[in-house]
Amino acid sequence: MNKIKIIIALISLPFFMNAQIGGKGVFTFLEIPNSARVASLGGSNISIFDDDLNMAYQNPALLNSGMNKKVNLNYVNYFMDINIGSVAYAFNNEKIGTFSVGLQFLNYGDFQSADATGIITGEFQASDYALNLIWSKKLFKNIRGGINIKPLYSHYEGYTSLGIVADLGLTYFNTEKQFATSLTLKNVGTQLKSFTEGNYETVPFDVQLGLSKRLAHAPFRVSLTAHHLQKWNLRYEVPQKITTISFAEETDSNKGEVLTNVLDNSFRHLIIGVEIIPLKSFYASISYNHQRRQEMKNLDKGGFTGFSWGFGIKLKKFGISFGRATYHLAGASNHFSIYADISKMGKKKNIKLD
Repeated sequence: MNKIKIIIALISLPFFMNAQIGGKGVFTFLEIPNSARVASLGGSNISIFDDDLNMAYQNPALLNSGMNKKVNLNYVNYFMDINIGSVAYAFNNEKIGTFSVGLQFLNYGDFQSADATGIITGEFQASDYALNLIWSKKLFKNIRGGINIKPLYSHYEGYTSLGIVADLGLTYFNTEKQFATSLTLKNVGTQLKSFTEGNYETVPFDVQLGLSKRLAHAPFRVSLTAHHLQKWNLRYEVPQKITTISFAEETDSNKGEVLTNVLDNSFRHLIIGVEIIPLKSFYASISYNHQRRQEMKNLDKGGFTGFSWGFGIKLKKFGISFGRATYHLAGASNHFSIYADISKMGKKKNIKLD
């Protein structure tokens, strides 16, 4: 009965949250992909159930015993002098569940400081940090639940901010059919200390649904992730157009435009990813993020904006992966990940996912 109450509480929680998306809050670095594999899958994926510890950051319910004693390191040489990295370690207890501890950081580089007259007075740095404390446990035969508690700290020159958020996740998985579907509430929490007194901002709350299926007779895994489900309209409208054309006031002259807008807005919630897995030790991936393309493409030329790709090599004791995400014609981000399986160092051991 207690397990059923927990599931009902997780499902009901979004209805008591305030909607908020990019550009209107604080700690938005949490939305940046944490690993090469996730970056290559469009920036978010909450439903791939395997032994990749990096997926637990996307959805804490994906943390499982197959990640026991694994260490992950991630690095991103982002744009300009921005550097992003993370480290994580997992351990399993058969009675209590699976745990993971990790640290994520973002360093914006060095900046010059100046006084009101423009005279250079020195240099300063800006950075963000998030501690990840993840726990997951099997609730029913094929259902896992998990939570990731994330204390947050940001320091920009002489300004600091503190916050605490949590990710809540549920995952149904069927390892025989290689299918999984998940519900995740990301960044449920608040800013505890604002940068300036009294000016508190919202955190990047996000409700996501996802599913992944590996085809039975072909080396493909297809994933679909729906994000920002707590807010329907993700389009930016010019104020003058809002007064003349809206979903509610539909006429014959603008019916086609309204339909186009509805379809465009619907696809902005979706990320489509495909993994090609010809061997157990190798994968290649490609994905499409419609919201990213619509918001970041050049009006005259879209190029590969919104598309991502990558690959990974998985050996017995360690593995490496690379992901490249195209945000704009001006550039893309390159993500690198490595992991080591300490449990297999010096001995052979088969681990079953549960």
